[in-house]
Amino acid sequence: MTEQDRAPSYSRADEDKGEQLDRHWSELLQELRLAQTGTQILFAFLLSIAFQDRFQEADAFTHDVYAGTLVAAALAVALFLAPVSFHRIVFQQQLRDRLVPIAHHLANGGLVFLIVAMCGGVLLALDVVLSRTVAIVIVAIVLAWFLAFWYVLPTYVRRTSKNGKS
Repeated sequence: MTEQDRAPSYSRADEDKGEQLDRHWSELLQELRLAQTGTQILFAFLLSIAFQDRFQEADAFTHDVYAGTLVAAALAVALFLAPVSFHRIVFQQQLRDRLVPIAHHLANGGLVFLIVAMCGGVLLALDVVLSRTVAIVIVAIVLAWFLAFWYVLPTYVRRTSKNGKS
């Protein structure tokens, strides 16, 4: 018997479509709270870098990485906050069946830009203390780490599960 066979079923036969949408919306909001906070802190930190004297003296590569990282962080913040704005605009319009899947896609997009921003931030920091080549290699490993745990592992679990839905 595999661990998957021993795991309790997550299906909710007593849950109607509206209850399922409410549960999915609640779960998504919990995930977004965590992502929003971290991304907003990263964005604020990145904004402060441009005003440091040492940064003004940095080379074009550093400025380009910084610009891309700052924009990626801003786009991640926008995508993580978009479900809140979306909800405010469609509140009490009985559109949760549209809101939840759209918010799901917005959150996924935010995660992609967050990975870019995190890798860019790591590259900016490592480029100061290590050789550029070593910094880039380490960031490639960090990127692979993010992809493995944020996409590959969940995709593997989803594909090998019995029902794949909740």
